[in-house]
Amino acid sequence: MERYSIIEEKNRREIVLLRGTGCIYKKCTFCDYHLDKCDSEEENFRLNESVLKKVTGRYKCLEVINSGSVFELDRKTLELIKSVCREKGIDTIHFESHYLYKNRIDELRRDFSDFTLKMKLGLETFDYDLRENVLKKGIPDREPQIISAQFDEANFLFGISGQTFDSMKTDIELGLKYFERICVNIMCDNTTQVAPDSAVIKEFIDRLYPLYKDNSRVDILINNTDFGVGD
Repeated sequence: MERYSIIEEKNRREIVLLRGTGCIYKKCTFCDYHLDKCDSEEENFRLNESVLKKVTGRYKCLEVINSGSVFELDRKTLELIKSVCREKGIDTIHFESHYLYKNRIDELRRDFSDFTLKMKLGLETFDYDLRENVLKKGIPDREPQIISAQFDEANFLFGISGQTFDSMKTDIELGLKYFERICVNIMCDNTTQVAPDSAVIKEFIDRLYPLYKDNSRVDILINNTDFGVGD
């Protein structure tokens, strides 16, 4: 499992894949990411400490991801993130959070007030029926301006049966309207029952990828390890 990498394109930054007690939600039908967890906070901290030692501060920006939300990292790890970022001169930190924690984000921003926080939401799509009845994301709101209120960035998931050129393009355009940055993830085979749809993926690669591949606000992950972390 690779847990440290450097992203050299577009929004250049270091990225770390840390480990927490696991996603508290665990209902997303397409996701087995939550399997990267440990119930022991001490063991998690020891692992996270070894990963954070690799951070250099070369771009003054650090993205922190884990198998769930930042709120599922132990307190010692959060304090170490602050300490490392101060020591290495990092001023911007990117965190991820499930929507169910949205009311705790203001508190997190206060806790990390020495830094600029960029909060990323796993939204997957603005299509409410697909998002809630198929993907089971647990985001009850429908209006983009409400969904984006506490978040700066969003992840989208493409390559699912039922998606079309128009629906994916709408997601990207709404994402760029309501968020500072978006990350498009192409569905890959995993241990869940949700399978990639090759026709939908081809539609994206042929018609949408050329339109957005050079957009500085759009990250595109064809493979889920394209940021250099994971396995």
